[in-house]
Amino acid sequence: MLSFTSAAAVSSPPAISLPCPAAYSPAAALTKEQVLRRNHVRIVGHGKPPMLLCNGFGYNQRLWQPLVAALAQHHQVILFDHVGTGGSDPAAYDVDKYAHLAGYAQDLLDICRVLELEKAVLVGHSVGSTIALLAASQAPAHFAQVVLLTPSPCYLNEPGYYGGYERADLDQLLTLLATDSHSWATLFVDLLLGPLASSGLAEELHPCLSPTASPMAQQFARVTFLSDHRADVPRLTLPTLVVQCQQDFIAPAEVGGYLVAHLPTAQLVTLSAAGHCPQLSSPLETLAALRAFLR
Repeated sequence: MLSFTSAAAVSSPPAISLPCPAAYSPAAALTKEQVLRRNHVRIVGHGKPPMLLCNGFGYNQRLWQPLVAALAQHHQVILFDHVGTGGSDPAAYDVDKYAHLAGYAQDLLDICRVLELEKAVLVGHSVGSTIALLAASQAPAHFAQVVLLTPSPCYLNEPGYYGGYERADLDQLLTLLATDSHSWATLFVDLLLGPLASSGLAEELHPCLSPTASPMAQQFARVTFLSDHRADVPRLTLPTLVVQCQQDFIAPAEVGGYLVAHLPTAQLVTLSAAGHCPQLSSPLETLAALRAFLR
């Protein structure tokens, strides 16, 4: 069990009620311009198939930057920020909508709708993998292939399932976020980079991180770490690549094995890269895994 420490007093936050993901309902009232502005959508390159990159929690689209130039040589690369992060429109935040990951999946599908994406490659990272899984399960016609980069459908240890964390770990983690944002930022970098936290990568990571003191970030964190989407995993029937890393403190190797065992058409690649963010720590190896899957 991981141990989290803080100078602040630690108490368990109240349990969050997580409704079941709702079926996708297009935001018909939003125009293309409104959707693109809401999620700070950026498009690079012109090739096919298009590739849509879905962020995880706590950072913005800049974390993909080590991959973008290479990917844009062959793909139209679409990047965006979840509402409440990066350059997204904070006025679009809705507490009820974003009380579960299905709200973020709806935004992803809104982007697909207004860009008229078909047979795209959907790449999700961290909890962005779960968001990608939900979106691709609900509207598979938009996608041809799915890549889940260091994914986890459930971070909590349950009988017969190892997610990596006990509930006390997660409660302490969330309390630290709410009470001591400086200590949280230090810990979060350690979790993302793992054994590479003391390297120069930490300096590269910091500009990508989103502020976490806001209620939006705190709710996103709770939804991220307390959600359990294992029941949704078998609903993704598209060809899927699961990519995991060595010494990943957020998504342990057991989770990758679980996903491949429960996804109908999946393959697993374990990189030599360490930590939770191979697009930053080992972009060439990550690109090689993507290209091999897309062939």
